[in-house]
Amino acid sequence: MKELIIAFGLFLFIEGILYAIFPSKMKSMLKKLELVKDNQLRVGGLIFAIIGFIIIYYIKN
Repeated sequence: MKELIIAFGLFLFIEGILYAIFPSKMKSMLKKLELVKDNQLRVGGLIFAIIGFIIIYYIKN
């Protein structure tokens, strides 16, 4: 559980840094996100989730 909280904190840190350093680029990226189809976002999210799971699995073992 401690590792999950650390991972969530790291996620928030990285996300916050990106918005602090590149606010205008982040806004334009979010506007472009509306043009992407839902299915493409779903597949991309699933791919990243699988990659993340594989990384965690190999690090833990």
